[in-house]
Amino acid sequence: MSSSRPASRKPISMLLVTLVLGLGVAQLAFAAYPMTISHELGETRLEKQPERVIVFDFGALDTLDALGVEVIGLPKTLVPAYLSKYNDARYANVGSLQEPDWERIYALKPDLILISSRQSSLYAEFEAIAPTVYVGVDTARYMESFAENVTLLGRIFGKEEEVEEKLAAIEEKVAQIREKAPAAGRALVVLANDGKVSAYGPGSRYGLIHDDLGFAPADANIVSSTHGQSISFEYILQQDPDILFVIDRTAAIGGQSSAQAIIENRLVQLTKAYENDKIVYLEPEVWYLSGGGLVSVSRMLDQVSAALD
Repeated sequence: MSSSRPASRKPISMLLVTLVLGLGVAQLAFAAYPMTISHELGETRLEKQPERVIVFDFGALDTLDALGVEVIGLPKTLVPAYLSKYNDARYANVGSLQEPDWERIYALKPDLILISSRQSSLYAEFEAIAPTVYVGVDTARYMESFAENVTLLGRIFGKEEEVEEKLAAIEEKVAQIREKAPAAGRALVVLANDGKVSAYGPGSRYGLIHDDLGFAPADANIVSSTHGQSISFEYILQQDPDILFVIDRTAAIGGQSSAQAIIENRLVQLTKAYENDKIVYLEPEVWYLSGGGLVSVSRMLDQVSAALD
């Protein structure tokens, strides 16, 4: 996608106004029920405010946690450390992100299930048990999609004012980063996984670094795909980024962290990013497992901001 995207980015504050007008002030303010929700996988009708919520998206979970909304179940495989409270036995284990425990979910009698991309192919099975809403982030327009999702959750649970305040604080962080990003030079985002490396550019899973935060891409022609574009260390040297953002997938899924040993080899040591101490290791769990939540997005922005100091 074109690297000109940042110029057309819609501020979260403007998006909130659009959402208020689109949903209707009365409906947004009072969370009127019954409520019909349109989302990427279909339409879901809620007869009343949900009280028994199962969450399969860690970003949505951290949003609900920030808003003080209780859940009854979640997949307890690979729960990010910042959400470790949900490992407590009072929260039911409903399987893994990709393998739900259907019997357990059915027995819990949820009145709302929240899913994202890892479960999208199972939407019909979830919907057969309880109203199900897709809250995955559209990475091609990350910050707008994120704001839409958390605004929706605020609407469902009557937490609109809290969401608006938290989004305003996040928008301020975005503005501060965008002001500084051009001076940081050309950036490259890579995912390290068991000795292999893939790159992500504008419009990709981690494209928000370019699209929303304003970093010029070291390579504007990276092929956008879920798993990134497979690259070599010679490629990194050839692109010679001023700043190199690294996400360690191995560490994110519970393996022994190895990204630094893999990345900082003799070739990468010849880049400007290494010479200027601008190889930035992003928090793996937040960037790979969660993201898209009020807490995780704020943490993501803080990490990128710290790289500019």
